[in-house]
Amino acid sequence: MHVGRLPLLFTAALLCSLALAEEPQHGTPAEDVLPVRSAAPAAPAVASDSLVAQLGQLQRQLAESERQRNELSTQLEAASGERENAQLSRLRQENQRLKLQLKEAQASQSPRLLTEQQTWFAVGGGVALLSLFAGLAARGGRRQRRQWIN
Repeated sequence: MHVGRLPLLFTAALLCSLALAEEPQHGTPAEDVLPVRSAAPAAPAVASDSLVAQLGQLQRQLAESERQRNELSTQLEAASGERENAQLSRLRQENQRLKLQLKEAQASQSPRLLTEQQTWFAVGGGVALLSLFAGLAARGGRRQRRQWIN
């Protein structure tokens, strides 16, 4: 396809989609439900009155439903708040119990003689002494004159 025709094709596709799109209708919901008839003027007035009455009833039901929803949401918040308070107090008690257990365990534990760093230092010293004695034992009882050969 030629490069110059691609934008033209894109523009045509956009215009076709706009031509098929519906225009929004601006009117009341009552006008959307009943089509306007010019042949019988009394019928729309009666239908309009029944629609107004039905609309009023639906608005009252909506207000009642909203009131009930608000009451239920406040009850739910109160119940969840009580539940959270109970859980919070239970967690606090458990925390206090665990702190007490920790203090008891620390009190019953005898103090360490050496820290971890001191322990490793002593182990290193022991290994050095062991290697010294092993070297002396491996040399044996023979005495040789030490000379460097150049």
